[in-house]
Amino acid sequence: MGFALSTVLHTSFDDAVTRTREALAGQGFGVLTEIDMQATLKAKLGEDMEQYLILGACNPPLAHRAVDVNRQIGLLLPCNVVVRADPANEAAVLVEAMDPQVLVDVTGEEQLKPVADEVAAKLRAAIDSLQN
Repeated sequence: MGFALSTVLHTSFDDAVTRTREALAGQGFGVLTEIDMQATLKAKLGEDMEQYLILGACNPPLAHRAVDVNRQIGLLLPCNVVVRADPANEAAVLVEAMDPQVLVDVTGEEQLKPVADEVAAKLRAAIDSLQN
């Protein structure tokens, strides 16, 4: 089983980030955290890498349902969505989200399956809308 929902965009990195934020918002997700891996690795380690942004997305009603099933699920929240330049193709930007079914697999908590299914459907809808 793969662990990512993803798409490839042929646009600028900044446009991909803007469109991803809008697509997530359209599915009820807010971005709680943002990690600029490129800037962080350059500042902390002096290492260069392609543009790589991790967005911590949260849909509060769904997060609440998941935490009600298992309080430890917060260790796996928020949903990470990565927007990154494709090092193999400078004209492409990858947008990837963790498949929420991984939460069910990791925890073994079958009661999380309906929540994970709903989160997956919303993330898939957001990612699919990027192609329009």
